[in-house]
Amino acid sequence: MAEITAKLVKELREKTGAGMMDCKKALNESGGDLAAAVDYLRTKGLADAKKKSGRATKEGLVHAYIHPGGKVGVLVEIACETDFVARTPQFQEFCKNIAMQVAAAAPVAVDREQLDPAQVEHERVIAMQQAAESGKPQNIVEKIVSGRIEKYYGEVCLLEQAYVKDPGMTVKDLLNSTISSLGENMIIRRFARFQLGEEF
Repeated sequence: MAEITAKLVKELREKTGAGMMDCKKALNESGGDLAAAVDYLRTKGLADAKKKSGRATKEGLVHAYIHPGGKVGVLVEIACETDFVARTPQFQEFCKNIAMQVAAAAPVAVDREQLDPAQVEHERVIAMQQAAESGKPQNIVEKIVSGRIEKYYGEVCLLEQAYVKDPGMTVKDLLNSTISSLGENMIIRRFARFQLGEEF
């Protein structure tokens, strides 16, 4: 078992955004293995987030971010349970990171439910045509189409995108880890992304 040093705890905190006590516990549980500790925290974050998901979120922030150069601007609305948490540096940092994600990765919706069904169907038709041209059997064509639609969701749904600062995790992983760390339910309600010269 590796020695659990303050440096190791700090490194895990920087990687996951989890609290110091959670990081110490995760390192103890995983025998000082940093990668295993990250997995432990992600699993725990998911469980904690599920427990908190039914709680009302009536506080929060609208955060504005202008990308350097002034060509892209983002507004995000992120809700939490209490004004106390909304004022914490960790919550505000999370809002900033989400706004930067929207600026960099240009999602279309927060999650699958917010996507226009007609647009998803359009993507499905294109994927079906492309897969059919491959001449593969129907059951394989269906798997290819299903895979392409999942990939599409991963590109256009904010929660399913790879987090730009750590592509090993999704934005949903980041949200769950922050919920676990702050001890409150949080919801990314909506966002708006403005790009100079973009047609509406």
